Formats: sequence, C-alpha cells, structure tokens
Amino acid sequence: MKKNHLLLAGLFMLAAACNNESKKEADTAAKKDTTSQSAATPAPDSATMMKNWEAYMTPGEMHKMMASWNGKWTADVTSWMAEDAPPTKSTGTAVNSMALGGRYQVSSFKGNFNGMPFEGMGTLAYDNAKKTFISTWLDNMGTGVMKLEGTWDAAAKTMDMRGKMVDPGTGKEVDAHETFVVKDDKTQVMTMYAPGANGKEFKTMEIVFTRN
Repeated sequence: MKKNHLLLAGLFMLAAACNNESKKEADTAAKKDTTSQSAATPAPDSATMMKNWEAYMTPGEMHKMMASWNGKWTADVTSWMAEDAPPTKSTGTAVNSMALGGRYQVSSFKGNFNGMPFEGMGTLAYDNAKKTFISTWLDNMGTGVMKLEGTWDAAAKTMDMRGKMVDPGTGKEVDAHETFVVKDDKTQVMTMYAPGANGKEFKTMEIVFTRN
C-alpha cells in the first residue's frame, strides 16, 4: 500500500511540475512597450508536496467527531411546502457509518413522504485543506444531487452549510441552506431552508434525530 502511495505521489508531482513550468501572463493591449510578464509561482519541493498530501489524506479531529455520529437514528420529520402552509409530519430511520478508512460518513435514510416511500443517501466530508465540511444528498424523489458546503461552530455545536439544489416544481437551480445542531450525544436537529415564492428564505424541513 505504501508503494502504491509513493507511485501515485510520483505521478502527481510529475504532472504538477509540467503544469507549473514556465507559467507567464502577457498584456495584449495595443500599446507600444506595455507588454508585461508575471513570474510563475514556484512549486513546492517534492518533500513538501508529500508532506502536504499526507496531511490532506489523514483523518483528523473533525473526522473523529463525524464517526461519533455513527449508528442508527430515529427521525421525526416536519416539512412545509410553502411558508404559510400547514406542517406535514412523518417518521424515518437513518443509519450512519464511516467509509474509506474513516475519511467520509455515508448515511442512508428510509421513511415516507406524503404517503409515499422515501429513500435517500448522503455523504459528509471534512476537507483538510479547505477546512470546510462538504455534504451531498440524493434520493428517490429526484434525479439530481444537492451539494452543500460550510463550517463547524464548536462553541454552538452547529454546522451551517449552503449550496445549490434543483427546485422540482420549476426545474431550476435555487439556493439551499442547512443547519445541523448537535444537542447532545443522543439528539441532533437538522433544518433545511429554501427560497419561497417571494424569493425570501423560509424553513422547509426540520428533522429531529434520536439515537436508538
């Protein structure tokens, strides 16, 4: 496995070296003697690149926190189709587990929505380089993927994530906003927001997760 990592690292460094060779920018304005060039940013040496790569691929404290959320959870779901619409209640079950050596969390969800069977899958990642969480979600009520990105507030035990999703009613992409709050070891609350008819954000869904 270590040899494979070294081989991949060698290929990566070779590609990076080729891509970074002789990078220059020229001003093409039609004025005499105004051509300028910007110096290329030097690539880090091979030892630094290997060190950076190892740090990027190594699970850290955020991944340990994600792993603490593993297991089976009961979901109490409240949803709103419009800002002034009455809430709809449903229940479901979520199962979380870590994948690829503890680097990502994979979630599966089963429940019902408006009397129809509902299934979904999600992934959660913490990018060591970007210092942000990234989540994806897909389910049997659509054919697209929602992608959100955000940060963790340790003091508030809250994750605030934003991104894009497709509004099934219009087929157009809209803003998506999610907050995820860890109340305690056995209780979590996820809240989803989306633009209403007036363009203003409103709460579309709240899920209270209780660990089984």
